[in-house]
Amino acid sequence: MIMPRGQQLLLPANPVFVFLSLAFAMLLDMVFNMSLTGNATWMPDCLAVVMLFWCVHQPRMVSIGVAFLFGVMTDVHQAALLGEHALTFTALGFLAVIVHRRLLWFSVPSQAMQVFPIFFAVHALELVMRMMSGASFPGWSIILAPLFEALLWPIVSVILLAPQRRAPDPDDTRPL
Repeated sequence: MIMPRGQQLLLPANPVFVFLSLAFAMLLDMVFNMSLTGNATWMPDCLAVVMLFWCVHQPRMVSIGVAFLFGVMTDVHQAALLGEHALTFTALGFLAVIVHRRLLWFSVPSQAMQVFPIFFAVHALELVMRMMSGASFPGWSIILAPLFEALLWPIVSVILLAPQRRAPDPDDTRPL
């Protein structure tokens, strides 16, 4: 793939770092669900943000199968309808794999605007599944979660790409 002019060449992603970041995001979601906010509908889903990031940047390493596995683990932790998060994370992984080549051509703030509809669609799917299973409407604050997740995208991008950035090593004899 031809890189856009001025973009830095990245080192390969370490699989251990990728899966530790996913596990940390899941742990962070668990802490948020047990904190004072409880299972607030406006809270961003950190695991969804990190999952989308790795599905976009490393689609061969983190894809639909990994998203399904973390979705089932989230269902078990939250005692939710088994398969609710599994389906939504699978849809998230699928949408990420569809747009991953196009999304990487944009700058990070533009990527945040591009991933907002994906987060919105995933939350809408989760809402439809909850409503079909008999839950009541959680309120209009549910619209804030995809917005907060899109706002987290630049922060997550900087943090998760940091280990892959090359140290600046100026050398006039090397083209890269």
